[in-house]
Amino acid sequence: MQLNDVVSMFGADLQRRYGEKIHKVTLHGGFSCPNRDGTLGRGGCTFCNVSSFSDEKQSEQPITLQIQQQISRISRANRYLAYFQAYTSTYDEVYRLKQLYEEALQQADMVGLCVGTRPDCVPDAVLSLLADYRQQGYEIWLELGLQTAHDKTLHRINRGHDFAAYQATTQKARALGLKVCTHLICGLPNENAAMNMQTLEAVLACGTDGIKLHPLHIVEGSIMAKSWRVGRIDTLSLEEYTATAGEMIRHTPTDILYHRISASARKPTLLAPQWCENRWVGMNSLYQYLLTNGGQGSAL
Repeated sequence: MQLNDVVSMFGADLQRRYGEKIHKVTLHGGFSCPNRDGTLGRGGCTFCNVSSFSDEKQSEQPITLQIQQQISRISRANRYLAYFQAYTSTYDEVYRLKQLYEEALQQADMVGLCVGTRPDCVPDAVLSLLADYRQQGYEIWLELGLQTAHDKTLHRINRGHDFAAYQATTQKARALGLKVCTHLICGLPNENAAMNMQTLEAVLACGTDGIKLHPLHIVEGSIMAKSWRVGRIDTLSLEEYTATAGEMIRHTPTDILYHRISASARKPTLLAPQWCENRWVGMNSLYQYLLTNGGQGSAL
């Protein structure tokens, strides 16, 4: 499967620019989230259970040790991107963020930094810090968990911010030369394919450099899991996700990089949909769809 033939994938773009494969090393900085600690709310987003993609025990280990342990298990790359993924990785004092980010960047063969966060938790001082690293020659990506551009849905899933917060942070970041990757979810409650396309259009109009596209997962420990168990939430079938995500990709300019076009979770954490247990299932289905209907940008 040559996915980059039909989608502008981030990994292939890195390999083209650096002349070799660059592997993301996922790090846990021990961050919290304002939507969990009471600052904005408690319980977090209704779909969220961070343990589904990040080992909580990892947060107790120094960044250097986390990197060394992961690199020791990687055989297909010699250079890396440090990816602060779990919770809100800009939610701390700037001096503390600087310590963590620089501990990661100082490791041998590290080409840059990816920071996952919320649109409403990126103050100007953090943007300036990231911009300084970019000026030093590092690959810097600010990954913003938007999920949807519809304010009603954002309220319903307890995000604690609106689309305007995303717009403001994205515009500030890109004005400083920072690359922005926007996380979007297909299949959120009460949303349909047309609304997903509206979200894409809003994000493209605002300006983004990359997109991570996910189907909604129902995971153990989330608020949504309770609703799913009593039949109040449906998830997308593989065919539904393929058609929706496929059309979103076809309506995306080719200069925007897709960092991910599907996602997976492991049982017993994953409750639904079952096809999300294997990430290759969604990726292969999208590949076949785009081969048949036209690749990224073909619908513009």
